Amino acid sequence: MSMFIGEALDGDGNEIAHIDLMIGSKAGPVGTAFANALSTQSEGHSNLLAVITPNVAVKPSTVMVTKVTIKGMKQAVQMFGPAQAAVAKAVADSVADGVIPKDQTEDLVCVCGVFIHPQADDDKKIYEYNYNATKAAIASAMKSSPSADEMIAKKDEVHPFRGF
Repeated sequence: MSMFIGEALDGDGNEIAHIDLMIGSKAGPVGTAFANALSTQSEGHSNLLAVITPNVAVKPSTVMVTKVTIKGMKQAVQMFGPAQAAVAKAVADSVADGVIPKDQTEDLVCVCGVFIHPQADDDKKIYEYNYNATKAAIASAMKSSPSADEMIAKKDEVHPFRGF
C-alpha cells in the first residue's frame, strides 16, 4: 500500500479538532505531497514539521498543513504550540503502540491537515482534541477504516455540520 488515508473529529466548540491525514512511502505520492507541503508556503498557510521538542522531529516525518487560513499571531501560536505538540505526541505514541510499525518509520511520511478555529481560546482543549483526533485518524488510516461495508452502513446518518 503506497497511501493510507485517515480522518477524525474530536471535541466541541471553537476548539474542535478535525484531522485529515495521509501516511505513505517517501518514494510515492505521499512523499511528493510531503515535499510540496514543506517547500510551498504562502501567507496564512505556514506548514511545519511536527516536533516533540525543538530538534526532535517525529518519525515518520510529519508535516502539518493548515486547513484554515491563519489570521493573526494568536491562531499561529495555537498551531505552532498546542496543535503541533498534540500531533507530534500522537504520531510518537502511535509508533510506540505499534500502530505505525517502528521498522517503517524511516520509509514513511505523514501529511496532516489541522483545523484551528479563529475563535479558539482554550489551549488545553486544542491540545487534547487534536491529540485524540490525530491518534484516531492514524489508527483508521493504518487499518484502512472504515471499510466499504462500514461506510455503507452509516451512509444515512446525519453529519453534525451539514447545516440543516
